[in-house]
Amino acid sequence: MEKVRADKWLWSVRIFKSRTQATDACKQKKISIGELNLKPSHQISVGDEVLVKKNGFNFQFLVKKLIQKRVGASLAVECYDNITPADELNKYESWYIGKARPEWRERGAGRPTKKERRTIDDFKKDYFNIDDDEL
Repeated sequence: MEKVRADKWLWSVRIFKSRTQATDACKQKKISIGELNLKPSHQISVGDEVLVKKNGFNFQFLVKKLIQKRVGASLAVECYDNITPADELNKYESWYIGKARPEWRERGAGRPTKKERRTIDDFKKDYFNIDDDEL
């Protein structure tokens, strides 16, 4: 196998969750090699540098291995090198910080009382260094 479809490869190495999303990204000109915007049927080969514009970020991948079937994440990582510039990765990581799970309480604990709410608010003010009006 010397070449594989762009949408199929992007889906199989888990850059997109579905092949439809990969196809749509190609049609919206969010996938390119150099200055060439790829169609879903464009043939990718080993050594190509693929630029993927996804969620406002520009990722770059170097194709190391061609696959046509979707594989596990540990195997998919072996098929490409992430050559995204450091400043773009930092932008992505700074955006991702703070996207953890929302607060939660044990099942059956009910809503916090006024006293518990004040304790939680005081903790947040101290921990996150925020003012009363920001909370």
